[in-house]
Amino acid sequence: MTTCTRSKLSTTTNKAPMIVIVATLTVSLVARSVSSFGVRRTPATHSSRRSAVTIRMGLFDGVKDAFVAPALERSILDAERETPIDRWMGWSVRPNDAVESSTAASPTAAGAGNFMDSMDEENYMYTSLPKPMGILFEENDAAIVSGGIFVLSVTENSNAAIQAQSLKPGFQLVAVDDTKVAGLPFEDALGAIKDSNREKTLLIFFKGEAKQLYGPTGASQAWLDQFIAKINSSQN
Repeated sequence: MTTCTRSKLSTTTNKAPMIVIVATLTVSLVARSVSSFGVRRTPATHSSRRSAVTIRMGLFDGVKDAFVAPALERSILDAERETPIDRWMGWSVRPNDAVESSTAASPTAAGAGNFMDSMDEENYMYTSLPKPMGILFEENDAAIVSGGIFVLSVTENSNAAIQAQSLKPGFQLVAVDDTKVAGLPFEDALGAIKDSNREKTLLIFFKGEAKQLYGPTGASQAWLDQFIAKINSSQN
């Protein structure tokens, strides 16, 4: 009787550790399963964030590479037409030196990119030159304005280069002596210079662009007439 009782007790006692071990393993497996499904929240480390960003960037880089053309085949767009997509794709990448060189070569470089008030006397210059002057004039682009001429270049060591050093390519010719030539056709504007009988012909120039002189913000004809008369009276 005593032996049987001991056998039962020992059997019961041996089962207890096994139950505890099984329960522990079960809890551990459940915790791992929950963690694997993303229920458990673990603070994100810097390395995990970097890896996530790298994966996403790599995906978009593949798309970008599929559309980016070789450097020599990329089209060049003006800076005003450039969009964020163009910059990201590598399109419309005109080098700064190319922009600067094209601007310097432009006949309207004098006032390019800067608004110049055509009713401000400070934005004009005048000079009296003997003939031949050494100034090459060109007609304004008809797509921008109708009529008028501007200084295309000044011949080196000419009367204009020596006596009117502030005269620059792009300046708009406004008047010859007391005759207003702003807006006149090429032949008529040059004819006023040829017909001048003065020993030194008075030339009045606007320093800005054609669209600033003739556009919606341009000087009124009454203001130009008054300004031209004022300059002529000061030279007599």
